[in-house]
Amino acid sequence: MSQTAETEKLFFDRTGLDRERVERLVDDTLTGADDGELYMEYAQSEALSWDDGRLKSASYDTSQGFGLRAVADDAAGYAHANELSEAAIKRAGDTVRAVHQGYSGHMAEHPIGTNRHLYADDNPLSAIPFARKVALLEEIDAYARARDPRVKQVSAGLTGKWQAVHIVRAEGRHVADIRPLVRLNVQIVCASGDRMESGFYGCGGRVGYDGYLDPDTWQGAVDEALRQALVNLESEDAPAGAMPVVLGNGWPGILLHEAIGHGLEGDFNRKGTSAFAGLMGERIAAPEVTIVDDGTLADRRGSLTIDDEGTPSQRTTLIEDGRLVGYMQDRQNARLMGMQPTGNGRRESHAHAPMPRMTNTVMLNGEREPEEIIGSVDNGLYAVSFGGGQVDITSGKFVFSCTEAYKIENGRIGAPVKGATLIGNGPDVLTRVSMVGNDMKLDSGIGTCGKEGQGVPVGVGQPTLKVDSITVGGTAA
Repeated sequence: MSQTAETEKLFFDRTGLDRERVERLVDDTLTGADDGELYMEYAQSEALSWDDGRLKSASYDTSQGFGLRAVADDAAGYAHANELSEAAIKRAGDTVRAVHQGYSGHMAEHPIGTNRHLYADDNPLSAIPFARKVALLEEIDAYARARDPRVKQVSAGLTGKWQAVHIVRAEGRHVADIRPLVRLNVQIVCASGDRMESGFYGCGGRVGYDGYLDPDTWQGAVDEALRQALVNLESEDAPAGAMPVVLGNGWPGILLHEAIGHGLEGDFNRKGTSAFAGLMGERIAAPEVTIVDDGTLADRRGSLTIDDEGTPSQRTTLIEDGRLVGYMQDRQNARLMGMQPTGNGRRESHAHAPMPRMTNTVMLNGEREPEEIIGSVDNGLYAVSFGGGQVDITSGKFVFSCTEAYKIENGRIGAPVKGATLIGNGPDVLTRVSMVGNDMKLDSGIGTCGKEGQGVPVGVGQPTLKVDSITVGGTAA
């Protein structure tokens, strides 16, 4: 059964909505507008949390609703409700129609359809019994404590979501998507004497739970969290000052996501508030740097068969050999900038209007061996994993904390350090990249990106790379 047929069962057969009457309501709302859509959503989600040797919490939620949008030039009207009924859609139409009152627009071309499926339709929540999920968390706790006597606390979490969306556009155009999403988190606290340190590992994607019940997967997650905690137990105070920094492959791409990626989203560039505004075609990074946003990677956390406006996702080159060549676009900003949508129109839920957002943002491989990159540094920092950070989109300035980092001394990885923060700005960092590795890796599937109060799942990735100088905030005297 096609996804559109499956979602029609959810949004029309189950609710009693009449397809043709809904299409007429959408047409009435959008007549005279430049763009818009009815976005209907049904979602089931659950979260299980294990802490202190017991199941600490378990939650299950079902939600549904719609958002109706009309776009006129650079303005947009948006209304949403949790009630899936013709009366509610009509009320929403009466509200958003005001945005194009007295305006005579020309409806933009509809997105091109796709038969591609990047992930399965199966609902992960109902595929595995609740008791088996609890047993998995208990097994994680027991395995972690048996691994090392220094383990003092084990926290584990399992989350899942099944989301169905059905989009109705003008002229009776329908498009749909069904999106699974799961995630496993493990955090371990170890103690030695009076000192306590933690380690974390998470993994996930647009798949079912089955793979996470495999001991190779969950035991690997525990082993990695434990390894990080034990490394941090041996850590020294981090050095401070401007120095070369080598960023590890995979998850450290979150720094580029935040410090650079947001600045390449269409809305910030159209409004001139991005540090990269007006620089299309110019060199903004070192020649070895090529960065893409790719929403087409199968089963990845940030991937989408279609975005939340109905546009198929795609692989968009943002920076090619150091030159700015593309932005991530939703439909409205693309039209206003004379560009094409790139499948990056995303929203947290039906209660939110779409905006340009990243999917899986990745720096592509260079030619250097990772060992060569580390060997080129006499005195610097090797940053392997990051925690929280803050970014100013306009200036590109960022502050990121390292959760695992090491000194580099005489071309060798030295002692682990704690309390290291990286301070700089994205455009400047791009020009200071001097070596790009050949070991590109995607993150393990844990990213969530926030923008204007909306959170969406994303992915990042990069090879090992060297930045000639970043200011490191440390704790060493």
